[in-house]
Amino acid sequence: MKITYYGQSCFSIEMGGKKLVLDPFIRYNEKAKNIDFDAIEADYILVSHGHQDHTADLVDLAKKTGAKVIGSWEVYQWVLNQGIENVHPMNTGGKWTFDFGTVLCVVAQHSSSFPDGSYAGNPMGFVIWNDEGAVYFAGDTALTWDMKLIPMLCPKLTCAILPIGDNFTMDAKQAVIASDFIECDDIIACHYDTFGFIEVDHDAVKAAFAEKGKKLQMIEIGATTER
Repeated sequence: MKITYYGQSCFSIEMGGKKLVLDPFIRYNEKAKNIDFDAIEADYILVSHGHQDHTADLVDLAKKTGAKVIGSWEVYQWVLNQGIENVHPMNTGGKWTFDFGTVLCVVAQHSSSFPDGSYAGNPMGFVIWNDEGAVYFAGDTALTWDMKLIPMLCPKLTCAILPIGDNFTMDAKQAVIASDFIECDDIIACHYDTFGFIEVDHDAVKAAFAEKGKKLQMIEIGATTER
């Protein structure tokens, strides 16, 4: 798997010969000014919830690339109303096998509304796997006991993408506990530093993971890592 970070919670994951973009928020992110939005390719777009810092570029990216959008029933209906027909609706607890692999929708404890304030359904995380590996994208979430179900329901995780910014989501210390719950010690950080509310001390965050013998990667925006 190749994983590219576009800032906040936006990633591109290349697996199964396809390019998956998660929670597209790029052009409206001051920290992602180095990213050429027009150069981004996508076969699928996965949407964890409706907040603007996860959907601001959703419609334009879907129209530009023709990618299939995957999200909750409410995201599905909203996207259809934007004139996009290539959409696959899902919901918490459900899974579906696509041509790149299987997606399981899991609980995320957060809120969810679209930029216009309308209801966007329950927030979700995704576990995505195929023969190349398995990745858990937590979306915006608090620490929750439901994370303990992931090792029971899914293949062994290769890595996990967890929020660490606090204030709106769990912080780094809670993310360490989450890594225990999901039985994965290879963690990629997201949802930090974009706004003043979620700025973090990088050294303290890395130390929290290192103290427990875990790996935390804070990818530079625009950089790619492989698993």
